[in-house]
Amino acid sequence: MIIVIQCTDRAGLVASVSAILAKNLFNIVSLREYVDQAENLFFMRLEVSVGGDESTLEKQLRKVLPDDANILINPLPEKKVVVMVTKEYHCLADILIRNYFGTLGATVQCVIGNHNVLQDICRRFDMPFYFISHEQVSKDEFEGKIADTVEKYNPDYIVLAKFMRILSPKLVAKFPMRIINIHHSFLPAFIGASPYRQAFERGVKLIGATAHFVSNELDEGPIIAQQTIPVNHSFTAADMVKAGKEIETSVLARALKLVFEDRVFVYKNKTVVFE
Repeated sequence: MIIVIQCTDRAGLVASVSAILAKNLFNIVSLREYVDQAENLFFMRLEVSVGGDESTLEKQLRKVLPDDANILINPLPEKKVVVMVTKEYHCLADILIRNYFGTLGATVQCVIGNHNVLQDICRRFDMPFYFISHEQVSKDEFEGKIADTVEKYNPDYIVLAKFMRILSPKLVAKFPMRIINIHHSFLPAFIGASPYRQAFERGVKLIGATAHFVSNELDEGPIIAQQTIPVNHSFTAADMVKAGKEIETSVLARALKLVFEDRVFVYKNKTVVFE
């Protein structure tokens, strides 16, 4: 069983929580905690063996925690996700394979694409694919169709697996901190389109990828995971793109694992990640 807690910090919180668990015969298997001293915020993630009575556990924890405590016990044990794509296959293929073999940590409900290029690979995995074109329609109409399709499945998270359209604040607000994007750059460098071309022209010696939650500011949402690899003068822009795809797949897979295992806390525009 997983327990996650976020609240104002004060002395003795770890001891208080541990005492409640011991009293209810729950054995702590793993405990991670962090205090942001500047913000006076406390974060805790526990794995406990099931053995006591869960029904009153949250109520008992609230008695020893600050009034603003956010407590989740075994949150979303079987998460559901919707994946959104455009034309690039590498991140989607990795997600579909992990989903097929039951190693994703969640269940993919469907894939939505604003082009139909990736419909065939979804068919091969018996995955529902919805082609919703952005062409010759208003952005409101386009995103309205997306929202209607997503809401049919009531997912816990939406994964933008190289979905190359900027979402409006209206759509983002429907799913706050539930949309995860993979950006082909080591943010905050090279925001927006063609980051590998930007990196090539700048002559950088490192390229990377960033998985983050989507906010109203382009590519500036809370960061979940990042990774870089070295490059040099011999790399063309095409070489960087090829190398970058490997990083994007790896970083997105890592970020999804962290989120699905309830290891990520979001506050302000930052994250605490217990890896």
